[in-house]
Amino acid sequence: MLLGGTAEARALAAALHPETAVISSLAGRVPDPALPVGAVRVGGFGGAAGLRTWLVANRIEAVVDATHPFAATITATAATVCAELGLPHRVLARPAWPLGAASPVASTAEAAEVVARRGFGRVFLTTGRSGLAAFTAGEAWFLIRVVTAPDPAVLPARHRVLLSRGPYRYDDERRVLREHRIDVLVTKNSGGTMTRAKLDAAADLRIPVVMVQRPPQPAGVPTLADIPAAVAWVEAVLG
Repeated sequence: MLLGGTAEARALAAALHPETAVISSLAGRVPDPALPVGAVRVGGFGGAAGLRTWLVANRIEAVVDATHPFAATITATAATVCAELGLPHRVLARPAWPLGAASPVASTAEAAEVVARRGFGRVFLTTGRSGLAAFTAGEAWFLIRVVTAPDPAVLPARHRVLLSRGPYRYDDERRVLREHRIDVLVTKNSGGTMTRAKLDAAADLRIPVVMVQRPPQPAGVPTLADIPAAVAWVEAVLG
């Protein structure tokens, strides 16, 4: 089973297909998601018990977790269940972005505190829907870029919602920052290339960056560095 929803997961499914029987699992939080090749299931498992039941019922022989770096709940659950079942399990870990001159914070709540304390007036917020509540009380103006429309109850008083899905190009990101007169970028350290351009554009325009750092990986779970390493591991496990 391939816990997916990312570009890396789709690339791994394509690399394994059709020689290996892969079932990709998507959380189902994004409407009209980009689908990988091969079999796909959509939706949650109902916690650890549901995941354990599903893995056994479907006779899964190996699990690769290629979810988003901030999908901490499913990553921790998969690690626990696979350990209990003695099931081969690896995390395909997308490399993090170098911190550079960005201000590191541990959470969106801390990011909101930094924005308020430093008096930033126009914020480009790219932390996703789950991080919006921390900014509800903010006095700044927010350009909020998300894939799907957020709950109006968690939106700050002054904002504009930009519905968009990557990948993003440098020239477009630079234009967004300049047209909206952005004076700080708030983002998560998602890593990868699909949304990297905003950091490059912000650096060139000398716009400060506040970056939420990743949650820690579950202890004792080995990681895979890239797609070829993941393919090699799956092939070795399945013989």
